[in-house]
Amino acid sequence: MRTGEEDFYIDPATLESLTLSEAVRDGDEIVSGVLSSPSGHRFEIHDGLPNLVYPFELPSLDRAALQQYEQRADAYDRYLPLTFSTYGEDEQTVRNAMIDKLDLRPDSTVLETGAGTGRDSEIIARRLGPDGRLYIQDLSPSFLARNVERMRAARARIEPALANGYFLPFADNSFDACFHFGGINAFGDVRRAFREMARVTRPGGKVVVGDESMPPWLRDTDFGKILMNSNPEFVYPLPLDKLPIEARKTRLEWIIGGVFYVFDFVVGEGEPVADLDFPIPGARGGTHRTRYHGQLEGVTPEAKRLAHEAQARTGKSMHQWLDEAVRQAARRDIGLTD
Repeated sequence: MRTGEEDFYIDPATLESLTLSEAVRDGDEIVSGVLSSPSGHRFEIHDGLPNLVYPFELPSLDRAALQQYEQRADAYDRYLPLTFSTYGEDEQTVRNAMIDKLDLRPDSTVLETGAGTGRDSEIIARRLGPDGRLYIQDLSPSFLARNVERMRAARARIEPALANGYFLPFADNSFDACFHFGGINAFGDVRRAFREMARVTRPGGKVVVGDESMPPWLRDTDFGKILMNSNPEFVYPLPLDKLPIEARKTRLEWIIGGVFYVFDFVVGEGEPVADLDFPIPGARGGTHRTRYHGQLEGVTPEAKRLAHEAQARTGKSMHQWLDEAVRQAARRDIGLTD
């Protein structure tokens, strides 16, 4: 961990600033120490690697995923290429196409969550120049150790940390882009993970995410059934319903034999903006907002028929006729006069 990075990280639970203590340094590197927040949370640094994982006691789903990753670390890079060769895909071509979606510049500041052993990290790093920064994070110490080793020759500034992808230890708007491929299906809170990615990415920045999921139109085919039986990861549904409200210009693509999804979106601010108050032409009239917020209790069919007849004779829209009629009756009954 480079000196100065302690100011970039924050408490992933409370979003408070962290204070470094008990620091042991080797030149510009912080070899060990403790990062503490005003709430009393303590995050230790060992061998230059900050452990910012939260919750401190992981939920059972995350513990199971972590155990599986730690057991697979030795064989992961050896067998992963089979995923691509099974479908006749070139791994480097596929990975580069995903990273193209980040729209990186040489000086971009990028976050990769679930970075694993670094097969995507090294491609992202090649897109960055000496002024670029790549923060690589994973829940698995064994996977992250392999990633760090792979990244030693990178030109860009690389900052690794242990962290939980749905409790990110960064302030709002810290990154130009955020990337995650693989393993997000196993997150204990996928919705929160997407929300966190949007939170730490500046407005206008890109988020790119992908993982396994058999598309709906293939689930009842022999192809789909065979693969889902062999690998339960394909059973996970596409998590589009968990995307954050800040997602704009969202695009979805099925890759690697059509059984992995990858979507990307531009980060916006809050809910989308639209003019909900312009007068809508036509017999119904009103605005989008009045049609939603201005509804009253239902009337009898006879009253509805009379209202439509009166509206047609006056040439007013139904919105205008009802608004005038209700106002007039209400003012009369509560004793208001002009």
